[in-house]
Amino acid sequence: MNHYFVTCPRGLESLLAEDLAAAGGKELATVPGGVGCNGSLETGYRINLESHIATRALWRVARGGYRNEAEIYQLAYDVDWSRLFSVDRSIRVYVTAIRSPLKSIEFITLKVKDAVCDRFRAETGRRPSVNTKNPEVRIHLFITEQQATLYLDTSGEPLYMRGHKLAKVGAPLKENLAAGILRLSGWQPGTPLLDPMCGSGTFLLEAAQISLDDAPGLSREPGDFGFEHLKSFDPGLWRKLQREAAERRREAVALPLFGSDIDADAVARTRQNLAGAGLDDLVTLQQADLLTRPAPAPAGVLVANPPYGERLGSEEELAAFYPALGDALKQRFAGWSCWFLSADTRLPKLIRLQTSRKIPLYNGALECRLYNIEIIAGGNRRERAQ
Repeated sequence: MNHYFVTCPRGLESLLAEDLAAAGGKELATVPGGVGCNGSLETGYRINLESHIATRALWRVARGGYRNEAEIYQLAYDVDWSRLFSVDRSIRVYVTAIRSPLKSIEFITLKVKDAVCDRFRAETGRRPSVNTKNPEVRIHLFITEQQATLYLDTSGEPLYMRGHKLAKVGAPLKENLAAGILRLSGWQPGTPLLDPMCGSGTFLLEAAQISLDDAPGLSREPGDFGFEHLKSFDPGLWRKLQREAAERRREAVALPLFGSDIDADAVARTRQNLAGAGLDDLVTLQQADLLTRPAPAPAGVLVANPPYGERLGSEEELAAFYPALGDALKQRFAGWSCWFLSADTRLPKLIRLQTSRKIPLYNGALECRLYNIEIIAGGNRRERAQ
């Protein structure tokens, strides 16, 4: 059994644990920003192939206490790296520290790189080359106050990079955070879904993939996953899992997924990204202002990542926008469950509607809240008293 530590956006750990259990993970342990588990080689492949929530799946190769840089060097040197990957593979070392007494992350990174190269030279007479832009093997060191852990990255590029976003917008939402928000909202395939501020279409892309049971890792090119560059790679097992995932994919038909944006360029970008994923015929798009557009169905789920001060829009503009948004929801979205991701803590007060849930989430390093507003038919029962 291998030990994996799988990272995700903070706030989505419970959803990630569900994904790991579905992939065969055992003895799950949740911490802020990730979940650890034990599992087979197949478990690691399934996490990379099938999890909509994971960011990276890291395979632990060494762990130990330390007091100084020399002991971290020795921990890394003691790993039989030539058993794990070929000297012909390019490498890069990444270091993350929490409450570490060591003064320089850059120096620790250099010491781990030296240890790996020195061990290879002792074993093979050669050393691997370093590639800081596109390494084949990523080595991660995580250090706390007293303990150091070394991992090999089985994912390569972050798993939220599905390969579909050809056209991007400013302040994009990462795909795994969007997938997590869809799950937190309770949305299920077949239920009407509207993103009225679609940006580059992330919510719609994720919803379409989920509706089709399309494993997110299927869109990657051969060699994109980190595990493909390790000596433990089992091509037959990997092809089998890919084939099974492809056979599960449902036939593409029009879906009750709707997107709009006040910006025509954003709609065009969403359409381009959907087309790049082969999903453009399944989603209904239009240019429209959320404050005036009608609901596309009598009931459904609305999800949006509206502009807020850290991203776009001035505080004065937003202070005027939120009350108008509350009025639009009351007037045209009765029967809908509405979910808004925002770092602006004024949203619940200014929108003047009762929020039924408030879930802490992180959009990168930015602390946000996912607000749920249930728009009840008949109107004012959920309205905040003035």
